[in-house]
Amino acid sequence: MLLHEVGPNKGARKSRIRRGRGDASGYGSFSGKGCKGQNARSGGGVKLGFEGGQTPLWKRMPKLKGFRNPNRVAFLAVNLLKIENNYENGETVNELTLLEKGVISSTNSPIKILGSGELTKKVTFENVAFSSGAKAKAEKSGSTIVGADAE
Repeated sequence: MLLHEVGPNKGARKSRIRRGRGDASGYGSFSGKGCKGQNARSGGGVKLGFEGGQTPLWKRMPKLKGFRNPNRVAFLAVNLLKIENNYENGETVNELTLLEKGVISSTNSPIKILGSGELTKKVTFENVAFSSGAKAKAEKSGSTIVGADAE
């Protein structure tokens, strides 16, 4: 056996179909394209998404406006007024205590303290974010900030 004599196994390679070579070939006459019509023509057929002239689905859908940031962090907002009403001096404000007192309904999102209302009590804030106004009011009341927004 020589290298130039080596070939594929018998039946491993199929010969291509030669269309339009007479009726005896089995692919003469209409060459496997049926009878007349758009798909029987040379270069015939329709583009992807064509729906026979009906307005296509992609045109019937509304255009999306704006942009949705996939990396956006959605905070649960808690105002200082809620802290003032639900907490006593010396207590700790964190996810668990806010959940226990019913100020928030879930701990799936991070918490941000907003500055609506006044804070007169000295409480300890643990692992919560602050708006600039809320942070100033919390520091003015003598509260301590531990964790997320601590400096």
